[in-house]
Amino acid sequence: MNDNDLIISGRHIDLTESLKTFVREKVAKLFRHEERIVRVRMELDCDKNQNKERPFVAKGIIEINGPDMVVSEETHDIHKSIDNAVDKLDRMIRRRARLKKVKRNHPHSVEIPAELPKTNPA
Repeated sequence: MNDNDLIISGRHIDLTESLKTFVREKVAKLFRHEERIVRVRMELDCDKNQNKERPFVAKGIIEINGPDMVVSEETHDIHKSIDNAVDKLDRMIRRRARLKKVKRNHPHSVEIPAELPKTNPA
């Protein structure tokens, strides 16, 4: 994992070095499971509209060959939000790999309902 492969951004929250390190450690397992990941973005947000309860939102986006994977997790602890979001992304990657393997091992036959014309060899 390079520094260019992970983008950490924060809205309404100060990104401390310990928080960045925590995110890097959690996201590292995603790169171990799938080597074709282009980039992972973690967007951390603190919802200021709540008075007593200030829920933290962690949004994870994996840019990969194919459609991007996006998850969002909201709890009252920023570390738990990050952990849950990374777990969801990990499950999505493993499911995608499993489905790709199933399709590769069990190809479907193609039925063409029309009669193909016969050609005369010249």
